[in-house]
Amino acid sequence: MPEPVLPHPTVQHHTLAERELLFALPPENARVRPMPLLFIHGAFAAAWMWADNFLPWFAGQGYPSYAISLSGHGKSAGGDDLDHLAIADYVEDVEIAVAWLQERYPRLPALIGHSMGGFVLQKYLERHRAPAAALLCAVPPQGLLLSQFSLLARKPGLLMELNNILRGNEVKLETVREALFAQPVDRAILRRFGECLQLESQRALWDMSVFDLPLLTADSRPPLLVIGAEKDELVPAFLVQATARTYSLEAHLFKGMGHAVTHEQDWPRVAEKVRDWLDEIQRTEDRKVADPSNRLMTEPRLVPCF
Repeated sequence: MPEPVLPHPTVQHHTLAERELLFALPPENARVRPMPLLFIHGAFAAAWMWADNFLPWFAGQGYPSYAISLSGHGKSAGGDDLDHLAIADYVEDVEIAVAWLQERYPRLPALIGHSMGGFVLQKYLERHRAPAAALLCAVPPQGLLLSQFSLLARKPGLLMELNNILRGNEVKLETVREALFAQPVDRAILRRFGECLQLESQRALWDMSVFDLPLLTADSRPPLLVIGAEKDELVPAFLVQATARTYSLEAHLFKGMGHAVTHEQDWPRVAEKVRDWLDEIQRTEDRKVADPSNRLMTEPRLVPCF
């Protein structure tokens, strides 16, 4: 018997301690998972990058899905002081969002970070626990320098164009295409990126390069999923593999895709991989909760409404 067609979840907006939070909740007749998801965006972006595809798609799979705009990004406060914001400030943003979600759901959120967001996730996990964390084209624990040297050797012109964005110059659509996409992409998507991409904190970029690299011990690591894209110009496949080796894991590389795995034509393949992985973790957690010997079982809480 075919699955019933559920309504497409709507992306909504909430302000949390002067930070922008976009979210999509499962349809009323969907089986709601007790573990929400928190998405963390990459450099030069904001929560909007999750709103087109991933937030409504994962909500449709039963996962309450939230995306935070880090300080100085999107509609979050801090833009006037952007260059002084450190990776530690972005970690604090995640802490605030996780604490807010923890009050509203029976389980801690699983964390999903793209590019710089994956780096922020790794720093967050140094001092905090999580049921699961997915790193999508994430800046590796070794930092940004290898990526920059690789791009300089392969495509110096693209590196120069990206540096122009850092200086606040106009974002060229062809630069967006070359940097982020390997598959054919609709011009409307390129225009959306061109309009929404913003300046990034210079201090945060230095933190990711040299000054604040993550150090995760085996004891502090939750289940991790490491995903990369075969044709990623910004975080090349060899760096994704380096991240996986650091954590003694296998890297899952998606062929023919670029850095913007949230918007490439084949983005559903990435989403399905993450969902299947989360579903298995969810089943494991369900078995723990059902075990009478488990003293940590909690009563379900209501899904938040605003």
